[in-house]
Amino acid sequence: MRLLFRDWVGDSGEGTSLGEASAGQDDGWFLSEKNFLHALSVEQKRVERSRKLLLLMLLDATKLSVGQDHRPLLSTMLSTLSSSTRETDVRGWFKKKSIVGIIFTEIGEEEKESVGRAVFSRITRLLEHSLTSAQTKRIAISVNFFPETSGEEPRGDGGNGLPLSDPFENPKSRTFARASKRLIDVAGSGLTLMALGPLFALIACAVKLTSKGPVFFRQVRVGRGGRRFECLKFRSMHVSCDPAIHKDYVRRLISGSRRPDPTLANSDGLYKIKNDPRVTWVGRILRKTSLDELPQFWNVLKGEMSLVGPRPAIPYEIECYDIWHRRRVLGVKPGITGLWQVSGRSRTTFDEMVRLDLKYARTWSVWLDLRILLKTPRAVFSGEGAY
Repeated sequence: MRLLFRDWVGDSGEGTSLGEASAGQDDGWFLSEKNFLHALSVEQKRVERSRKLLLLMLLDATKLSVGQDHRPLLSTMLSTLSSSTRETDVRGWFKKKSIVGIIFTEIGEEEKESVGRAVFSRITRLLEHSLTSAQTKRIAISVNFFPETSGEEPRGDGGNGLPLSDPFENPKSRTFARASKRLIDVAGSGLTLMALGPLFALIACAVKLTSKGPVFFRQVRVGRGGRRFECLKFRSMHVSCDPAIHKDYVRRLISGSRRPDPTLANSDGLYKIKNDPRVTWVGRILRKTSLDELPQFWNVLKGEMSLVGPRPAIPYEIECYDIWHRRRVLGVKPGITGLWQVSGRSRTTFDEMVRLDLKYARTWSVWLDLRILLKTPRAVFSGEGAY
């Protein structure tokens, strides 16, 4: 979701928190924070299919009540918003008793600038009639659009620091689960790096002695919320290889137009190119056994990846994504292994892989992670779809 424009006018005072304040009878016309965020998530998915835009207006009233009783002021603001929006617009608490959200849907791409400015001007003007000029200036108003245009990289902060990533879960509700997941990541990656030290040394020697170039291959990947990081792998290709082969393969794979070309990949392949001329003979062994991915445990230890999660995307892949595909990089950290890997590794289609990633993002738990980790060795040793 992209920030079109934002206006925070006026007072720099700290103000008083609206925290648990009651907003009077008008609060009944506004969805609770949980229900509003759920509605926002649903509308996100709907506009991804309809190709229309969603406009989210946020009004931060945290500083509205400087030196005054905030309840009547907040009630007045809510009453004004209720009377100035349509029945089809969704109103609710983006953040309980401090940030109000209004969702406007079915906006065409060509009219978004004019609609955004018209809505912004109308709401601002009505607030100025209901409140004093000084009070209105203490309300921060932002206008955001979803989805981003196809050429933009997805961002989990909505472009303006707001938690707009799917699936709009309350971070506090999963604090313990996230802490447990991180503890498992640190313990698992740390122990693996120490235990496999001799194997790392053997692989490093094999890579170095059989082809020119560095031991490690470093590649920029896209992690949670669109954040970029440098992913580590043992080098399995000759140096200075042209990535055009893989770019074209991925483009056709994602678009669904990839044909079962035996010189590139088998009919069930995904991401990995069979008989890739760029791969060294040692690299083929490393790829077949997934040993080339062992350095990613360092990415896990650093917190850039997790042991379990979606496959980390390459930036040029995202350029080919459909709108709904992008949600796979928003909700959770990428992982060394994941639900789609143990469900079929490279034998599934791209769309099915994305659906499995989205399913994992919605339903992940520590127990699910443990089950996936236990299934991973079988998927690796079977070698299905690994080239």
